[in-house]
Amino acid sequence: MLRSLVGSEMCIRDRHRRAGITSRHLTAADATAQECVGFGKLILFGEHFVVYRVPAIVGAVSASTSCQVELSDAEWSSGLMLEDNRPAVPGYKIKKADEMLGGTLNVLRHFGVDPNKVGIKVTLGGELCAVSGIGASAAHCVSLARALARALNVSATEAEINAAGFEGEKGYHGTPSGIDNTASTYGGLLRFQRVLDSDPLFELVPIAHGGCRIVYASTGITASTTEVVGDVADRRQSDPAWYNSLEREYTGEVLPIAEKALKEGDWGALGRAAGMNHRLLQQLGVSCPELDSLVDTALEAGALGAKMAGTGRGGLMFAVCGDSSEAQEAVFRALSGVAPQVWKTSFV
Repeated sequence: MLRSLVGSEMCIRDRHRRAGITSRHLTAADATAQECVGFGKLILFGEHFVVYRVPAIVGAVSASTSCQVELSDAEWSSGLMLEDNRPAVPGYKIKKADEMLGGTLNVLRHFGVDPNKVGIKVTLGGELCAVSGIGASAAHCVSLARALARALNVSATEAEINAAGFEGEKGYHGTPSGIDNTASTYGGLLRFQRVLDSDPLFELVPIAHGGCRIVYASTGITASTTEVVGDVADRRQSDPAWYNSLEREYTGEVLPIAEKALKEGDWGALGRAAGMNHRLLQQLGVSCPELDSLVDTALEAGALGAKMAGTGRGGLMFAVCGDSSEAQEAVFRALSGVAPQVWKTSFV
């Protein structure tokens, strides 16, 4: 699992690998399932392409959103109260307010709860900073699903929690890929792929012993995933040859290099793959000057590679620092001088 830290370093083994879980059928016998939380995530490779059933690699961060649900048992009680105590970048909660309400209502409907018939209070907290690119919406929906199942005394499997999180994501993104809620539910480093008319495929990604250090940073800009994904869809429809050429480069070059590099611990190759993926995302029109500037700053500070992560046009980027704590610290310092928020992370 990716472990998210602010101003410090830590390498902790992936909790699924520690439990000996290697198949795509991940178990619910996990401490996470006993807590009403949803993890944040970073899409390492394949954002936007993943919408069209192309494999992507995503890593969950240990920072999470927590949720508490209170159902009224009064004879006459109705209505929904939302209390959002999550840390967030300025403007995020205001811009996402309608989407957050839509996601919440979707999860409630998924469990058969009607706030017109029963009073319900939802309280969000946790240490995950709500910022575009970190999967804050999925963490909200997954943590709510866990808390609602607990409040209803329903025994929900991890697959059922994931399905509820996916329904909630529709309130934020319209047509989500499913990658964010899957990472938020299960944690770990995953290879994810949508499948037509079936559940998505996902499996743990093997990584070389010792792992890789990264730094990720926020532009402070909150983007609408629905708008950005919609723009890509429009361009793809109007010029399929253009889109297909970019997708072929991703699947034929970037993804194989990234997967081989993770397995063999070739962090230089992983950095090169990150740079290649970023250039494809620039061509898709989903990067922005602020993201490109942070990527350049990280490279100038010695990062092996860097790219935007997630929706784009704001949000986050990350930098590959290999196994060097000195390189990670140098990149962290450089980005801290120009970015509103910066975090250190390792995936192992």
